[in-house]
Amino acid sequence: MPAVPNGFDKNAATPFSLTEVDRQVLAQTDDEFIYHDWDNLKTVIANNELAGLKRKPSDLIRYITWTTKIKAKYGSITNYINQERLHWQLDPPADPGTLCKNPVPFADSRDYKILRNDWPYGMTPDITHIVVWLKNRIPVKPGDGDVTDESRALIEKFVNETFVARLESVFPDGNDARDRVLWFKNWVSLQSVRSLEHIHVLVRDVPDEIVTEWTGEAAKTKEEIDKQCED
Repeated sequence: MPAVPNGFDKNAATPFSLTEVDRQVLAQTDDEFIYHDWDNLKTVIANNELAGLKRKPSDLIRYITWTTKIKAKYGSITNYINQERLHWQLDPPADPGTLCKNPVPFADSRDYKILRNDWPYGMTPDITHIVVWLKNRIPVKPGDGDVTDESRALIEKFVNETFVARLESVFPDGNDARDRVLWFKNWVSLQSVRSLEHIHVLVRDVPDEIVTEWTGEAAKTKEEIDKQCED
């Protein structure tokens, strides 16, 4: 496979700023790419080394192409997510926080939505990437934009009650269920969609019907995802 498939021009303008990690990925082939496995993800998240998370080269190129077309069609990624994924119709456009039923994040199920991530990082096939979108803002620390201790405890509680507890009914060993779920919230500087609050949840070896139960949607093929930006 060529280092830059599909005729992608590494020097062309991109719809978002490429990180140094992105540029390193674009210099690779898919065959050279090393996937994130569960142990690696646990280390990355535990050490807060989120800047090291990366997509497979061909997927990063698809994501760049898709983002360019989506912005041309919808005006912004935020508009697309609001209209087509979340169906939070903001008319006139407004801060989603103004629509909250409860000011406390995760306190009201109408204030968040759990969906599959159409553009997951380059992870081994046993891992499913989920995004929880919120109307509320989650407080972060000034500077690097990492979550505060209070926010971390709030997210941890939600993840345990929503994901871990469900898996305990499938995997009776509580420790086993807990070891199948990871979460993180990207620092502000790493977020590709900054105007809509969200956290990332990763689950390992979870039956797809449970993922569908959480998200209300079946997994999409790459072709179905790519078609989202077509007129």
